Parts: sequence; structure tokens; C-alpha cells
Amino acid sequence: MNSYDRSMRIAKGEAVDRPPVHPLILTFAARLIGKPYREYVSDYRLLVEGQLRTAEKFGIDCITVCSDPCREAADCGAQIRWFEDQPPTQEPDNPLIRERTDLVNLKQPDPLGGGRMHDRVKGVELMREQAGGELQIVGWIEGPIAEAADLRGINNIMIDLIDDPVFVRDLFEFVLEMEVAFARAQVDAGADIIGIGDAAASLVGPRYYRDYVLPYEKRMVDAVHDMGVPMRLHICGNTTDLLSDIATLGVDEIDIDFPTDLRLSRERLGGDVAIMANLNPVRYFLNSTPEQIRMGLAECHRIVGERFVVGAGCEIPPDTPHENMRAMVEYAEACR
Repeated sequence: MNSYDRSMRIAKGEAVDRPPVHPLILTFAARLIGKPYREYVSDYRLLVEGQLRTAEKFGIDCITVCSDPCREAADCGAQIRWFEDQPPTQEPDNPLIRERTDLVNLKQPDPLGGGRMHDRVKGVELMREQAGGELQIVGWIEGPIAEAADLRGINNIMIDLIDDPVFVRDLFEFVLEMEVAFARAQVDAGADIIGIGDAAASLVGPRYYRDYVLPYEKRMVDAVHDMGVPMRLHICGNTTDLLSDIATLGVDEIDIDFPTDLRLSRERLGGDVAIMANLNPVRYFLNSTPEQIRMGLAECHRIVGERFVVGAGCEIPPDTPHENMRAMVEYAEACR
């Protein structure tokens, strides 16, 4: 059973020879090939090189085009703040949608129009060419509240949830249309699974999540499932109070961040979703030993039980010691 088979089978709830290893690798891959992160996220060929080199060197079972949350916003016309060796962000003091009426004139970007979205699609195409059927190729889109925050500003969108819910729904409709088109372009290019990053969802309370965010996440999940590929959900932060609602999304694989109780996650999410280990990336992967990592993964595995995925609660830090990276695969191999 190769990495692709193992990864796709775990998403479908089928038996695997060992747990797949699916850590979120971004800045680590750029560091591995000796490229500043700005170059890595600006040239799909460097991104693919970094992902393939990481998978080959450490035995990771998937490669991903997830890199930064600014691709869609950039193609919509947002001003992006670039840094030499860390992910870009939208300009926090100058959001694209400064006034709510700005949404009326906002045009849907073309994911194949030569912009940053197209660069990601090209990354998927190159991954398919070089590793299709061998490694799982993870496409990526932003979730409704995360992308709304990129277009409107995080503080503004949080106020809008209270002051103008009609506007929020209108903005989420725009985001939904854009992200479904972006997902379809990646699936057509060869993505085996689509990840949704909706980090800002952990910042809203359960009532606002249930009433506003959840319905649009659900429509994204359903739309991508209709394309014939599974879904992976990643929400940074503490999602304990959201777990029961997240369980209704029907995602196939989920990353649980370290502030969220893993035992409660399995209880509330049920047995029909693959759950990735939620070890603290800094405490374990950056600052611990391989033995501590293997012990931590074993405890996560014991809690999660079936449909367990090896990884961390969030992104692997760029300066993670290589022996700590190898510990993930060593644990997985010991489970055969």
C-alpha cells in the first residue's frame, strides 16, 4: 500500500496498513530547499519542489499547495503585505472592503486568470505530473469567515456579525461562489482532496458559528463532495464549543488544534471522520525529542482509535529538527 492508497483509504473509512502521516508543511518545506518563503509562495515550481523534497526525505504521505491565506484576496484586488521569510497577509489597516457598499462592485476572480489562484492550480498540475497516484495531493481553499476576514478585516467582520448580519451573509455568498470555483479548478487539475482553512471560525462563539459560518462551510463541503473528492477541515485554535456543530459538516478528515480536547473531539465528532493528532507543534516538534513525539502520538492514537492520522495540531515550525520530523513516520511505521 503506497502513500496515495493509504491516504485515500483513511478518508473513506477503509482499512489501512498503518496510519497515514499528514502534517501541515508550509514554511518547513521552503526552509528545506533553502528558499525564502516569499519566493516559495510566489512560484508554484518552488512550492512543489519543497513539498516533494519533504515527502521524499521524511516519508510524508501527502503533499499540499496550502501556503498562505492571501491568494483569493490578492486576485480580488486586496493589498498584500509581503515579508521575506514568512507568510504574506492582507494589509490590516487597508482592507479591500472598507465600506459595506464596496461588496456590490467586487468581481469574482478567475482561478485560471494568471493570478495567485492560478499559481496554486499550476502547483496542483505539477504535483499530479510528478507524484500522481503515489502521494495524496491536497488542494486548498479558504473557509467563509477566514476569507471574509481577509477581504474585510478581522475586526470589521466580527463587528459586522453583530451589526449587519445581512451584509455578512452577502459577503459569505460571494466567498462561497469564489471558493467553490477555486476548488473545482484544483480538482480538475488533479487534487485528490480539498482542504478548507477557516481559522477565524474559532474566534466566534457557538451561536454565531452555528447561525452564520456553519451553513456556508456545509455548502462548501457538499459542493466539493459533489466533485467526487473528500474534504479536510483545518480550524486553528480552540474549537471545543463548536465540535457538535462541526460534526454535522460531513468532512472526511479533520485537523484538531492543540488547545482542543482530543478525547472530546472523538466523542462529539463520532467515528466517521479521520482525526489528526493534535500535538502542540512548538512544544513537541520544535522543542522536544523524537521519543517524546512518539509517546505523544501514541497517546493521541489511543484516544482517537480508528481513523487516526499522524501529524500535529497546526503547522510544523520551520526550524523543527529533522530527527523530530522522522519521528512521525517512525511512529506510523511501528503501527504496521
